[in-house]
Amino acid sequence: MRSSPLPRMSRRGRVTIGVLIGVFVLFTLLGWGVNAWTDWLWFDEVRYTQVFTGVLATRLLLFLLVGFGMALVIAGNLWLAHRVRPQLRPHSPEQATLERYRMLLSPRLGTWIAVVSALIGLFAGLSAQSRWSQWLLFRNGGSFGVKDPEFGVDVGFYVFQLPFWRYLLGVGFTAVVLSLLGALAVHYIFGGVRLQGIGDRMTVAARAHLSTLVAVFVLLKAVAYVLDRRAMLLEYNEGAKLYGAGYADVNALLPAKEILAYISIVVAIAIIVFSNAVMRNLVWPGIALALLGVSAVAIGGIYPWAVQTFEVKPSARDKEAPYIQRSIDATRAAYGLTDTKTTRYQANNLTPPASLATDTSVVQNIRLLDPQLVSETYTQLQQVRGFYDFGPKLDIDRYTVGGKTADYVVGVREINYGELTQQQNNWINRHTVYTHGYGLVAAPANQICGNGTPFFVSGFLGDSAKEVQGCASPSDQIPAQQPRIYYGERMEADDYAIVGQTGDRSVEFDKPTSTGGDKPTSTGGDEPNSTGGEQYYTYTGEGGVKIGSFTRRLLYAIKEQESNFLLSAAVNKDSKLLYVRNPRDRVEKVAPFLTVDGDPYPAVVNGRIQWIVDGYTTAATYPYADRVNLQAETADELTGRGTIQLARENVNYIRNSVKATVDAYDGTVRLYAFDETDPVLKAWNKAFGGDLVLPKADIPPELAAHFRYPADLFKVQRNLLTRFHVTHPGDFYSGQDFWQVPNVPDAPDSGQKQPPYYLYTQFPGQQEGPRFQLTSAVTPNRRENLAALISGSYVDGQPRLEVLELPDQTRISGPVQVHQQMTNNGDIRQQLNLLSSGQSQVQYGNLLSLPFGNGMLYVEPVYVKSNTQNAFPQLQRVLLSYGDGGSYVVLANNLSEGIKQLVEQGKRTPGGTPPPSSGGTNPPTGGTIPPVLTGELAKAADRVQSAIGEVKAAQASGDFERYGRALKALDEAMTAFQEAQAAANPSPAPAASGSPSASPPAAPSATPNG
Repeated sequence: MRSSPLPRMSRRGRVTIGVLIGVFVLFTLLGWGVNAWTDWLWFDEVRYTQVFTGVLATRLLLFLLVGFGMALVIAGNLWLAHRVRPQLRPHSPEQATLERYRMLLSPRLGTWIAVVSALIGLFAGLSAQSRWSQWLLFRNGGSFGVKDPEFGVDVGFYVFQLPFWRYLLGVGFTAVVLSLLGALAVHYIFGGVRLQGIGDRMTVAARAHLSTLVAVFVLLKAVAYVLDRRAMLLEYNEGAKLYGAGYADVNALLPAKEILAYISIVVAIAIIVFSNAVMRNLVWPGIALALLGVSAVAIGGIYPWAVQTFEVKPSARDKEAPYIQRSIDATRAAYGLTDTKTTRYQANNLTPPASLATDTSVVQNIRLLDPQLVSETYTQLQQVRGFYDFGPKLDIDRYTVGGKTADYVVGVREINYGELTQQQNNWINRHTVYTHGYGLVAAPANQICGNGTPFFVSGFLGDSAKEVQGCASPSDQIPAQQPRIYYGERMEADDYAIVGQTGDRSVEFDKPTSTGGDKPTSTGGDEPNSTGGEQYYTYTGEGGVKIGSFTRRLLYAIKEQESNFLLSAAVNKDSKLLYVRNPRDRVEKVAPFLTVDGDPYPAVVNGRIQWIVDGYTTAATYPYADRVNLQAETADELTGRGTIQLARENVNYIRNSVKATVDAYDGTVRLYAFDETDPVLKAWNKAFGGDLVLPKADIPPELAAHFRYPADLFKVQRNLLTRFHVTHPGDFYSGQDFWQVPNVPDAPDSGQKQPPYYLYTQFPGQQEGPRFQLTSAVTPNRRENLAALISGSYVDGQPRLEVLELPDQTRISGPVQVHQQMTNNGDIRQQLNLLSSGQSQVQYGNLLSLPFGNGMLYVEPVYVKSNTQNAFPQLQRVLLSYGDGGSYVVLANNLSEGIKQLVEQGKRTPGGTPPPSSGGTNPPTGGTIPPVLTGELAKAADRVQSAIGEVKAAQASGDFERYGRALKALDEAMTAFQEAQAAANPSPAPAASGSPSASPPAAPSATPNG
């Protein structure tokens, strides 16, 4: 008797392996079950169980259908290959070698087939369940009402149907290839395919089986060619540097794909016929496959390349013009740029008008507080306890106080668990005592106290503002009936809170108080207890998952891997668990189909603090639309500093279709439809029952009053407008009129883009009066002068993008130039050097570009921060400039003083010719008018100013070689200026105090401190 080819495993070994597999499966299922159960409880708490059940059911459905289908196809082909095996096989060394494998497989062939098929089906199912979003859109998507310009097919096919069809095609290819390989292996093992011996190398049955699978593969290839014709409208056109089919694609590649589809059908038929009916061998089928490959290379590769090289490239501007126009139109439609309003702004007034001193729509609302810099100020003056935190960046919103609407810098006083002391940072304190923050702190953005600190108007911890460090209003002007912050941006994934107590004693730290008692005083209900200068509280909100039962406590003990859920007396029958406490995380969990803006902001709405979160619906298959990466397009100086970086998601369609709110006290999440015309939102809403997103009519007016144009969407649209404001295809191809977003003005060599800024102001052409708008300056490509101002705002509840475009050859400087001109002014540089002595440092706030009086007004607050511990920035000066950025420049103690100085400079200008800027904190005295530099002296002064700017840029970049060259150039420029000055003034004369170029300290002011 022939021995078994493989040794049998002992019974103990089989039992051990079985136990290990069982334990692994048990813990895997346990972990999955715990996560699923706790997710259900969380979704039940926020009342969005339809999302949980909808996504779970879809995942299970796809897992079962695709997994079972794949397993069935594989198993069927393996069984068929064994079923048609030859009963008699010629003797050969090859067959003798294969006999041992046949003896191993034959007794349990069904088991082997089932195991292999099940494993393949498992992986296929796991891959399929991740496509739940594609399936839901495929099933529920509708029409866009817009047809593509090539085939006349509705855009909805590309967004909703095409992605899932392509996935199914990929599944089909995978199934056929695996079936072919598996069937070939079985045929070989059981003699249907032989490499040795006399006669045919393949039996008739094996040839019929394998040739059929190859034919099916080729037919799937024909389907792929058909879908590729549609997908061509999504590909990158290298000739035009845009997305969408170009001239060569439409006139060469598109017909080639159609021809190859027909050839594939013919080849599939030829394979079946010649392999089984006519010649009954694989010669002609092999030739057919080879011809298909050659055709694919020649028709689908060489021919389009030849058209592109010899026909398109020599006259690409004309050939690609219609297709460039398609891309322009599609991009503007896909990103909501079609209705962008463009207004010409001459900006030919270079002299500060007298109306600056009396204006009430622009100057009066100029924002001086920088939300990034004053965050430290808020933390120091409003913190009270070390574990309170306002985050690295505050937010801008507007409120109407005393009948006057203005923008406010707002922040919420949150718990920062990372700042708890070692004594405080234990499980009881972290999760049951320090559970919430307290109050929304606000300060008018255009109002500064005498010591350079904000003027606080809300969020006081006491009954009045007496305890506030710094200056504040006598009463809370933006009162919140429920000021406690249980849900906020500072909450991490593991920052859960256990609230709810038995009895009358409150244990949650609420806030410090000015008075205390010897014993806690119970007030019951929502009233806190106070003791020893600290007030305590018990949560009474609707939020949180009840964990009073032993089962729930055990469940969350397993989930959090924390035994205190079972052992601690702090967890009782009235306890609730608050988790997923970050507003962005809550919205993403409730609406996993949304891309969430990286900067949620708080607002007091009807007495409650609400987090407002902007949600975007996106797509990546809008034909001819330009494709962008959200992470790259939204990154700027603030990314990671209070603004969350978006994921690396490639999109070519985006809408701000949802405004979401998260209650800071009870965590209630509401989704409001903001763009009810968006087909993608309609599809998602339909997929989850039709009532997941509340209609726009349900938005409370008090909430709508705090909506603002979302920053991340604006960045994407602004960046696209730098190119797609050009709507003529010929001009677009040349790219001469493209713009760029300038770098950060005070650190241009950092490579970081200047963030857009919120303003409550009125731009030229806006007839409705001042409005709250997000604004950004842009400059010509590879130049630094100002090209346009782009703003986004809401008018009558509808988004509006506006472009204020300056003439092509404007003299108006851009943000980087203006900052350099202002800070390199001789007198101003001296004062800045005094402010940035060895004991302090100068920090620059937002450089605001404001169109006014047919000219440009620039405002940049100057903060000073001491180098001592726990110091915070204080606004000490304001830089202002009007006109071309360098003619009229002042450094004033405050905004009103600076405006007066600019107006006085304008009045003293003879004939409207701009003088050199005085740059001092006080205007020149005695009525002396600074001399006007002309001729060679003016050119030499400009050269000095440019050299000083290069010294500053080189110093900031850290490039010592560049810095050395810059110092040498500055020395040469100063020598040339002195020579020009001597030629212009033969007799010695004192230097004018208002001339920045003639001031002797100008050169040393450019050298680094220390």
